[in-house]
This record gives sequence, C-alpha cells and structure tokens, in this order.
Amino acid sequence: MLPGESEFPFLEENQNRRIYTLPRPFLSCATPHKKTYFSTPAIKASLITAGLSLSKAVFVGDVAVGKTSLVRRFCHQIFVSNYKATIGVDFEVERFQIMHTPFLLQMWDTAGQERFKCIAQSYYRGATAIVLVFSLCDPKSLDNTHSWLVDALKANDSSPVIFLVGTKRDKISATSYINIENEAIEMANSMNAEYWSVSSKTGDCVEHFFNRLAAISYECAAQKLFGHRDHLEYGNPLSLIDEIESNEIKKKKSCKSC
Repeated sequence: MLPGESEFPFLEENQNRRIYTLPRPFLSCATPHKKTYFSTPAIKASLITAGLSLSKAVFVGDVAVGKTSLVRRFCHQIFVSNYKATIGVDFEVERFQIMHTPFLLQMWDTAGQERFKCIAQSYYRGATAIVLVFSLCDPKSLDNTHSWLVDALKANDSSPVIFLVGTKRDKISATSYINIENEAIEMANSMNAEYWSVSSKTGDCVEHFFNRLAAISYECAAQKLFGHRDHLEYGNPLSLIDEIESNEIKKKKSCKSC
C-alpha cells in the first residue's frame, strides 16, 4: 500500500455523508420517530466513542421492486434499468460522519425470489434496521411487505427499526401515486415503520432517505450503548409479529365478506 493510500478505499471522506442534525422524515405523519433532534445518548456517544461504530441494514422485498437499484444509486450514483435478479445476498458499506463520530452502515441487499429466502434469512440476524422495499407501480408488492417483515423479525432477536420504502416514483401517475401512498402510509403506521417514496432512476429522495436511515441507526446504536429505552424501542419483536399476522387475518376475512 502506498503512503497516504487508504487501506479501505470505500471509507474515503464524502462531504455528503456528514450529518450534524437529525434529518427530517419523508412525512411527519408516517414515522414513529417523532423527535427532531439527536437524543442525549447519541450526543454522548459522539463525544466519547472512539473508532468506527457500525450498524447493519437489511433490504427485503419482492423480486424486481428495485432493492439493488436503490442501494447502488446511493453508493455509486448509477442507475441501470436491467439489473439481473440478486442471487442470495449482495453487500455494500458506506461511511458517514455523524456529529463527531465515524459511522459505518452495512447494507445487505437480499434476493426477492422465493427459492433464495432460506439463504437470505441467515443475514437478518443482528440487523439494526429492516428496510421493506416495494414498487409504487405494484400494489401486490406492498401487500407482501407484511410477510417479509414477519420473516425478518422472526430471525432477529433485537428490536430493529423499520422503514417502508416505495420505489419507482418516476414511473407512476400523480393520481395512482396518491392512492398507493395512502395505503403505504396506513401500512407503515400499522408496522411502526417510517415511510419513504423514492426514485432510483432520478435520484429523488435517495440521498435524504439514506442519511435518515444512517442517523436513526446511529441513534439506535447509541441507545443500546448506554442502555437507554427511548423512542426507538417498541418492545418484543414477536409481539409485533402477532399484531401483524392478526391484522392480516382480519384483512382477509374482510375481503371475503365483500
């Protein structure tokens, strides 16, 4: 390695990855994280924690909803319309500076095909954040986020933060967008998830989403470091699973009676 050359080239300084204030959510009505500032544990961690802190975010959802496009647009500033379906799991990592602390966000892009589910589930463990991705052009992919969340929570023994992200905003009409966004907001609230709408093709809201994801993940790591239970804790994930499955049963019964 040459003098001055980084041992980890993906950790080179990026001005866009510096976060000093808690980024705002996409919609204030579609997030369980109501605070507009970093918590005391997060501030304390930025002052005393040495070295790189690290969190893991797992991206799950149906095949072809745009998980890979979303991650690669953020990490590499590129968009390719014909990605091949992910086989197993892809991995990216980005470095942020949150207040005074270097912070690594691992992004695990999992396969959406049924035959790879068993492989992907082994990567759910230890996730600080679960990112449920659906296509705004495909209402069924939104409905399927329920089962993806249940699978992810069953394999995770912690209480991860949850994001519900609609992709392909550029491909949907204004009228259709309003309809599916209302459904997505309702679903996000039922999951204790934060809702976002993005376009990987145009880059719309992608940078903002990942900054918010990194900041909330950092908050969660700081809370655990100091043993705090604040606005990021929602109790036993298995209780949330029961609630989600119960809501699904009620929804199916309601549809049958229509």
